Amino acid sequence: MKTLDVITIGRSSVDLYGDQIGGRLEDMGSFSKYIGGSPTNIACGTARLGLKSAVITGVGDEHMGRFITEQLTREGVNTDGVKVDPDRLTALVLLGIRDQEQFPLIFYRSDCADMGLTEDDIDENFIRSARAVVATGTHLSHPKVEAATLKALKIAREAGLQTALDIDYRPNLWGVAGHGEGESRFVESAAVTGKLQESLHYFDVIVGTEEEFHIAGGTTDTIAALRAVRSVSDATLVCKRGPMGASAFAGAIPDNLDDGQTGPGFPIEVFNVLGAGDGFMSGLIKGWLDGEDWPTTLKYANACGAFAVSRHGCTPAYPSWEELQFFFERGIVRPDLRKDVDLEQVHWATNRAGDWTSVKTFAFDHRVQIEEMEGYTLEKGSAFKELCLDAALRVQAGRPGYGILCDNRIGRTALHKASGTGLWIGRPTELPGSRPIEFEPELGDDLGGLREWAKENVVKLLVFCHPDDDDKTAGMQVARVKRLFTAARRNNLEFLLEIIPSKVGPVDNETSARLIQTFYDAGVYPDWWKLEPFKSRAAWQNAVDAIERNDPRTRGIVVLGLDAPEAELAESFRLAASFPLVRGFAVGRTVFGQVARDWMADRIGDAEAVSTMADNYTRLCRIWDNARAGAKEEVVA
Repeated sequence: MKTLDVITIGRSSVDLYGDQIGGRLEDMGSFSKYIGGSPTNIACGTARLGLKSAVITGVGDEHMGRFITEQLTREGVNTDGVKVDPDRLTALVLLGIRDQEQFPLIFYRSDCADMGLTEDDIDENFIRSARAVVATGTHLSHPKVEAATLKALKIAREAGLQTALDIDYRPNLWGVAGHGEGESRFVESAAVTGKLQESLHYFDVIVGTEEEFHIAGGTTDTIAALRAVRSVSDATLVCKRGPMGASAFAGAIPDNLDDGQTGPGFPIEVFNVLGAGDGFMSGLIKGWLDGEDWPTTLKYANACGAFAVSRHGCTPAYPSWEELQFFFERGIVRPDLRKDVDLEQVHWATNRAGDWTSVKTFAFDHRVQIEEMEGYTLEKGSAFKELCLDAALRVQAGRPGYGILCDNRIGRTALHKASGTGLWIGRPTELPGSRPIEFEPELGDDLGGLREWAKENVVKLLVFCHPDDDDKTAGMQVARVKRLFTAARRNNLEFLLEIIPSKVGPVDNETSARLIQTFYDAGVYPDWWKLEPFKSRAAWQNAVDAIERNDPRTRGIVVLGLDAPEAELAESFRLAASFPLVRGFAVGRTVFGQVARDWMADRIGDAEAVSTMADNYTRLCRIWDNARAGAKEEVVA
């Protein structure tokens, strides 16, 4: 049994993409950090399309190396073949988008970690666990990594695996162009041509641009170059032709590129060509390994390349399989795909990382309630929230499905300490009790403070609202929610919207569902909803229907506690847990309320506070788990 579909081998890097569009790389003021390197991009791109992918590469034993391996895991890529090199640094690439023709980049790859791969790093059993191996040209440029790549290919051929090459020609990585010429795509070199031609017979599929076939074939006449490659390889040759799509040649090379097999192209705006080839290759591998014909395979490849050229970054631009199907079924609405609201929503929702089908959340983001307690000082409040975190981590014990809500005003130390623990972390943005909504001053008038947030923080906003609100209040609140939602997306942060109508007016089975629809109508698509514990099944059903009707890809709902006693929470959990879209709870004062009052007044110490809160939290988790298990049993029965 094959456990993997495809293994890629070669480069990995941290790509630092300039955020300012249209300027020189010299003038970039900030950069977005992504994983990069052609084989790494392809492994991620194919994983997004549903293949079981892995990459063989090298990273440093440092922060950037860990970033790559952790991000690969988030993308669903197997990292068993990633070598952690204690002696070399992870490769870096600085990139910019100047215009449609100029894309300056600098490779920082001097003796980098992925160039430290050797034959000893190639595990035969690992290679044999896959259906296909994909190599890229750069790792044929130096003897040591060439030997590692060829060993993997020889094992693959002997085992009957499929093999493919992305020529991926970067002249300066072959030493035939200078450091400042990373943007260069073609420099003639007989030595490079000779080295490539030594290896072309290993492949079933060879993919490249016209310029890349020029270097592989040793001539700038494209037909002649393809025929030169054909003379040393029986592979299907796929020639990428930019806006004209691509042509596949399984046999003899005809006199005209148009006579090859082709797939439909997609007329979209070119925003960023960097990484487009890796997107193309991802779609091609998906179709190829699924046994599709070449026109269908090239349709996948062309579409994935179109997504790549329309967005910022390489790997982040690639589509999920669901997104690709949505695109095919609906068609192009506007050529600048990154500004297609519906498509971007599908892209966002289907590429979010993490499994949060269960979220049992200890909420200690309370500010006013803590500040009003006897004995409170900012220093004591901060220390207490660290105790809350300690209790949450004790219950979590490294397991998935647990979370916290923590603020940055009192709980900053705990909030920062929680990063990297595996907890789901929600962070409030509203001034407590404000109606209409006012935001915490730390966000700034333009909400630019979100730029400083850790990427794992979820933007949480509580709105006291009601369908009967006057037009001025309702309009103001909806506008502010939309503004925060938009800012959260711009900063790649998930968004949780909490609505509490019962504090504003009378509620019935339709109240929350009507509010939910109002926010969707305004173009707000929360990743999460936080809702009151409804007393009737009808109210829950109406709310769930409203969410699923508008956004079937939402993360889900967490039910809040409102300082209810455990017995009351148990009953509300029993009802809420019968709806699969409710992923868990977010409860605070039931867990920490009395403990906080006793600790602030020095009636108990740290150890007792942590122990009591951990016990309270554990009981609530058990109550939820039992409610969920009971709901599943009822469904089965």
